[in-house]
Amino acid sequence: MKTFKDLIFKTGTGFSAGSFAKMHFPNGYGISVVLGEQNYSNGINTYEVAVLKGQDLWYDTPITNDVLGWQDTEEVTEIMKQIQNLKR
Repeated sequence: MKTFKDLIFKTGTGFSAGSFAKMHFPNGYGISVVLGEQNYSNGINTYEVAVLKGQDLWYDTPITNDVLGWQDTEEVTEIMKQIQNLKR
């Protein structure tokens, strides 16, 4: 099971001027995690998280119908576990 520690962050530009990571899972879903004050993040230690389906943001899951803001590392790991358990 992948966790926050498995994410690899890159420096962003534009709407994501902080840093971001994306990870895709075998079930066809993935996660987008963004750190930056222009997002729902404090730019230090909370993150904006979104569920992906393929390359697209996906708003129709039991996890959420929107992005999730101000998530700490443990919350990101819990969301990652939930995404990995989604059925296709």
